[in-house]
Amino acid sequence: MPCPAALADTRFYPFWLDRPDMPEALPPLSGVRRADLVVVGGGFTGLWAAIQARETDPDCHVILIEACRIASGASGRPGGIVSTSVMHGLGNAARIFPADISRLETLGQDNIAGFSATLARHAIEADLEWTGEMTVAVSPEGLPLLRHEYDLHRRYGHQVSLLDGPQTRAQIHSPLFQGALWSHRDSGTVHPARLAWGLLRAARELGVEIYETTPMTALEERGSQLEIRLPQGLIRAPKVLLATNAFAAGHPRIRRRVAMLRDRIVTTEPLSAAQKDALGWAGRQGIYDTRTQLNYMRLTPDDRLLFGGRLGYYHNSPRDPQPDRTATPYVPLAAAFFATFPQLEGIRFSHAWSGPIALTTRMAVHFQSYFGGKALYAGGYSGFGITASRFGARVGLARLRGQDLPETRMDFAATEPRWIPPEPLRTLGAALTMRALDGADSKGGWRRPWLKLCGRMGFPLS
Repeated sequence: MPCPAALADTRFYPFWLDRPDMPEALPPLSGVRRADLVVVGGGFTGLWAAIQARETDPDCHVILIEACRIASGASGRPGGIVSTSVMHGLGNAARIFPADISRLETLGQDNIAGFSATLARHAIEADLEWTGEMTVAVSPEGLPLLRHEYDLHRRYGHQVSLLDGPQTRAQIHSPLFQGALWSHRDSGTVHPARLAWGLLRAARELGVEIYETTPMTALEERGSQLEIRLPQGLIRAPKVLLATNAFAAGHPRIRRRVAMLRDRIVTTEPLSAAQKDALGWAGRQGIYDTRTQLNYMRLTPDDRLLFGGRLGYYHNSPRDPQPDRTATPYVPLAAAFFATFPQLEGIRFSHAWSGPIALTTRMAVHFQSYFGGKALYAGGYSGFGITASRFGARVGLARLRGQDLPETRMDFAATEPRWIPPEPLRTLGAALTMRALDGADSKGGWRRPWLKLCGRMGFPLS
């Protein structure tokens, strides 16, 4: 098995962040400050919120605080595949909000247009490639799902193609690929860290005050104001947006509906000309497969192959789990990689890392209101937040400001996902579910009934 050798010289650190052009660190906030709006969290949601707050109200004094560095959390660690959906894909949107699906599709199209316009307006270079998105079946059992998704996408006006096995393998050479759904428009890939750093620059140019290494230690209500306590000071403000996503900081009740999973990724060394020929993939689409424990893949700007999707969970959700800085958790992912692309045997992985995912029973953004509406949590993208975070920030700001928009009255904004059991039941349930996902396709047995039970609880895993 080539997996251990492929991981022998791997750096266990996000490829996206391993760059010499990472912005210099910003100083922490000290002393007592006042603001009209405080954004807690410097990931995509927080950065989009800060930008939109200033663009819609240039007089709004915005302070953004980040516990570590901008893009050090989920926003600097994903695969970087982007699409129009604001609800974790069209199929998921139809599952959770069937009555609103037409409106959600329109909102998704508007959001991707606003995403593109903002990058152009602020000259943000993020290696964005509008190459499309593919879902590939890795066995005949996945073909009916592709047909269902094809019909659904056609019904709502998407430009899609349904490919058979030879047509799919003509696009990307993998013996596993039995067919594909190819979405041609408004989807592709991006460099997530460069995107976050570009949004950081844009926010600062708009007048947002941003402080790194400034964790919030407490959030307390003081009359009409909230006090955000910090290691070296505090901020007073009437409104606080908690853009803490998987870290769920800001109120102890947030975690009742949000669980942090770890999503693992490997990237290869740059492909040689011969390896690129053996791989095909001239279209450079972002790809998801139909495995129960799904994998996703893409090419990076410097022609490495990124391959991810191996989930894990750690008790009490540590920020940077030590085991994920060793080779062991990535061996099964590497095995899936070489089963998918056996022609790349002998290639090595330059980087491997895990990123936090804010999982909810809806697998889509939601909002939680605290302190009589003075504070609002926005998060729960469940791994699909690169473009949806702009939408979540916009709707979250509207709710926080008390704006009566059609979106704020829709079910996704006005209701919350189901409760998730606390520890230690959360760890036990996650362990059983990860084991079921690992063997569902090949071993069956108790695994399928368990995943169906998870589906009845709200998690569509089967």
